[in-house]
Amino acid sequence: MADRPQQLQVHPQRGHGHYEGGIKNQRGGGPSAVKVMAVLAALPVGGTLLALAGLTLAGSVIGLLVTSPLFIIFSPVLVPAAIVVGLAVASFLSSGALGLTGLSSLSWVLNYLRCASQSLPREMDQAKRRMQDMAAFVGQKTREVGQEIQSRAQEGRRT
Repeated sequence: MADRPQQLQVHPQRGHGHYEGGIKNQRGGGPSAVKVMAVLAALPVGGTLLALAGLTLAGSVIGLLVTSPLFIIFSPVLVPAAIVVGLAVASFLSSGALGLTGLSSLSWVLNYLRCASQSLPREMDQAKRRMQDMAAFVGQKTREVGQEIQSRAQEGRRT
C-alpha cells in the first residue's frame, strides 16, 4: 500500500463560484399566471383586513382615552363592585360544583343500594344454607364424640 501513488480527483464546478439567483425556474421567464392572479386576488382582501385592524386599534385607543378618567373617578365604586361580582360568580360556580358532586354521590349510593337489595335475598339464602350445614356438621360431630365417649366408658368398665 505504501508504494502506490495517491491520486487527487478534481471535479469542475459550474458557474465558477458566482451567485445565480437561488432556485432556478425550470420553464424560464417570470411567475406563472396562476401566481399573478393569486396575488391580485389576495391584495385587496389583505389591504381591507389591514385597514379594519387599524380602525379597530384606533377605536380601542380612543375608547381607552375617553374612559380612563371615568375609571379613575369611579374606582372607589367600581373596584368593590368588581370584587362583589367576582365573589358572586365564584360562589355560584362552587355551589353548582358542590350540588353536582352531591347529586352524583346520591346517585351512586342509590345505585349501590339497588344492587345490594337485589343480591341480598340470595346472600341470605346462602347464609341460611351455611348455618344449616354447620348445624348438621356440629350435630354429627357431637354424635361421633358421644359415641367415642360411650365406647371408652364401656372399655373402662370391662377392664
